[in-house]
Amino acid sequence: MNEKTTLEIIAPTVEEAIAQGLEQLGLTADAVSVEVLDAGNKGLFGLGKAQVRVRLTVSPSGGAEVVETEPAVSESEPEVAPVKETISRPLDKSQDKPEHDILLDHTESVVSKLLHMMGLEAQVSAHYGETDRDGRRYILVDVRGNDLSVLIGRRSETLNALQYVASLIIGKETEQFVQLTVDVEGYRERREKQLIQMAKRMADQVAKNGRRQALEPMPAAERRIIHIALRDHPAVTTESTGEEPYRKVTIVPKED
Repeated sequence: MNEKTTLEIIAPTVEEAIAQGLEQLGLTADAVSVEVLDAGNKGLFGLGKAQVRVRLTVSPSGGAEVVETEPAVSESEPEVAPVKETISRPLDKSQDKPEHDILLDHTESVVSKLLHMMGLEAQVSAHYGETDRDGRRYILVDVRGNDLSVLIGRRSETLNALQYVASLIIGKETEQFVQLTVDVEGYRERREKQLIQMAKRMADQVAKNGRRQALEPMPAAERRIIHIALRDHPAVTTESTGEEPYRKVTIVPKED
C-alpha cells in the first residue's frame, strides 16, 4: 500500500463506496475509519443519478468508524458544503489517526466534489510529484473508476478544463500557487508515450525527404512533449505555428 493514508470514493451508496475503497487499499473494514462527506446529491445542475462521497482513513489502531460530517441533502435542493470546512477542521487526536497532509486532502476533496457535481463515480488520490526549478512540488491527482472516457474529452479538453478549474479553486482557498496535474486511469502517461513515438517517426520522415511536416493541432502541454522529444534530434528542429485552439507543431529539417 502506498504512503497515502486517506482515500475519497464516490459511489451510488455508502456501502459500495466503502467496498471499493477497501478493495483499492487492500484492507479490511476494521483497519479504517469512514467519513460520509456527502450523503447523496444529484449531479451538476440537478442532472445525473444521486451519488455519495466518503473518505476512508487508515487507522493503525484498528476499529472501523463511520462518521457523518454532513447531514443528508435532499435531491430537490442540492448543496455542497464549503471546502474550507474540510481543511480547517482540527484533527481529533483522541482517535489516534495518522496525521494528514492538509494540501493533499484538500486537493482530493475539491476534485472529488467537482466529479460528484458532474454525476461521475470515481476514486480520487493525490500525491506529490517532483520538485520544479523554483522549489515547488507538483501535485498529481489520479482519478480511477469505470467508464470515465467522458472525463477526457476530445484532445483532452474536458480533462484539461477540470484540471484548470480545480487549480483555481485550490489556489484561491489555500492562498498559494498550486501546480496541479489531473490524470484519468493513466491516460496522460499513455498519451505522452504515443506522442513521443509519433514525433520520432515523423522526424525520421522529415529527415529522409527534406520536407517540413505539420502535426495535428494540440494543447500547449502536448506540444511541449513534442518539442522536448525532438530538441536533440540531429536532423530536424521544431516550431509552433498557428493560433489557439488550432496551434500545432511543425517539424522542420535542419539546414546543412
